[in-house]
Amino acid sequence: MLLPAWELCLYGLLTVGSHLYAFYEAHQVSRKYEAAMDRRFGLDPGTLFRGLKKDPMDFEWSYWIEWGRERILWLLAGHLLVSQVSRLLVEKYKPWCLMVYGMAACWLLLGIKGFAVILLHAAISFAVAQFQLSLLTWLCSLILLSTLRIPVVEETKRKWYDTENEYYLLLFTVSVRCLFCTSFSLEYCWHAPTQKSSHSFPWMLAYVFYYPTFHNGPLVNFDEFSKQMRRQEAFSVKTNLSILIVGIIRIFFWWCLAELMIHLMYIHALYSSALPLESASYWALGGLALAQVLFFYVKYLILYGVPGLLLQMDGLKPPALPCCVSLMHSFTKMWSKDKDLSVIG
Repeated sequence: MLLPAWELCLYGLLTVGSHLYAFYEAHQVSRKYEAAMDRRFGLDPGTLFRGLKKDPMDFEWSYWIEWGRERILWLLAGHLLVSQVSRLLVEKYKPWCLMVYGMAACWLLLGIKGFAVILLHAAISFAVAQFQLSLLTWLCSLILLSTLRIPVVEETKRKWYDTENEYYLLLFTVSVRCLFCTSFSLEYCWHAPTQKSSHSFPWMLAYVFYYPTFHNGPLVNFDEFSKQMRRQEAFSVKTNLSILIVGIIRIFFWWCLAELMIHLMYIHALYSSALPLESASYWALGGLALAQVLFFYVKYLILYGVPGLLLQMDGLKPPALPCCVSLMHSFTKMWSKDKDLSVIG
């Protein structure tokens, strides 16, 4: 039963008003301790919003934005070009064109050794899946993941790269690829022999090296991926172009909003300092807590929105984006199996 319109409007005004006032209090605390935060953490000079400094303390956001600007966005643009050309000219071979491109992008970004590690993980997962035992598949995935934390292996992999950021990219990518290998292997175990025609090793490689989801997800089940990749639909340049333009505008708006939040409120820097938190009002503390979860939400709208847009351009159905935390009374939905925030580690 819906509430009366006047009551819904009243609750809406109270919600928006309380959000804005809490954010204002958090902003005031940020301004008050700006000099101290700058000395301790080294606030970045604002580029998008002149005259404001930026909180650099969210590692995940800073990390992926840096990689995106340097290489990943360009490689995603290359994937888009290969995808659209293959859909236009050789629709039947689109999965294999995208697989070859994904392998080349992996080789370019992670080097031959990083590429070999991911290929080896895929081959081992495929071999173990032949026993058709779910428990064995899970055990294999856990063992492969655990190799990332073996000191000798860690040191060896670090020597492959010049910077820690490159090594971390390998770690993140291998971890996410393990999820995809697990998805393929489990579905191989669950299917009857007559349904295994699409569960070949080449199809596994097409799935594992699909570039839009390669580094950070979101997770797409193998069955859905293979069904949609095999499906041949009418290709319309005009329709795809409109999807691309609208998607880019939406993601750019989300990015501006995320940047505005960390320019106006030093959310993560303040949470790393005891003195500002001890002296802050309850409204300011509530504003900082609310800003942190909303920034997390907007961040994943972008990190999952970009690959989701490319999935659409490839003729696939992207997973649903996360729900806005301000509209939820329980965090259960944030981690449900239908939302791809469930793959965040």
